[in-house]
Amino acid sequence: MEELEDPTESLKETVEAAEEQKERWTLYVALTTAIIAVLAAIAGMFGNHHANEAMLEQIQSSDQWAFYQAKSIKSEIASNYAQTLTAMDKPVPAENKDKIAKYEKDKAEIKEKAEEKAKSSEEHMKTHVIFSRAVTIFQIAVAISAIAIVTRRKFMWYLSILLALGGSYFLVMGFLPH
Repeated sequence: MEELEDPTESLKETVEAAEEQKERWTLYVALTTAIIAVLAAIAGMFGNHHANEAMLEQIQSSDQWAFYQAKSIKSEIASNYAQTLTAMDKPVPAENKDKIAKYEKDKAEIKEKAEEKAKSSEEHMKTHVIFSRAVTIFQIAVAISAIAIVTRRKFMWYLSILLALGGSYFLVMGFLPH
């Protein structure tokens, strides 16, 4: 006797294939979301590093400016002493003149260091801002990936990938000298 073919069998196979395709799609979304999250963590780590370095460099610059001010005060005191002696028609000791010259030389070196530290701080802050942009874009991409899973909208997933590429641009730019 001939077996009767079940007409719903091909429909069942089609439904099972569609379900398997949906599961595979959600797996891809989950994997790309994990990758985006890792990139966000990397960008965040480097951004924080540069923010810390900017702060340290700025503190060191401020310390150098305070040192510069101290040398300026000492130089001014030595100059006033020399002017007072001159006004009293007394000779100015050679060591006083040497001190004034040394203070001026020291001030020039200290000023150079302070300006160098301030410039370095600014560069670190610029780099921090670039990495922060990357982190922000990556976080938005992760959120949109989550929305894609919940709503089962592939275009949202594609949008999150597009945003991740934008975040990757800023991540790479953070590593390049500017």
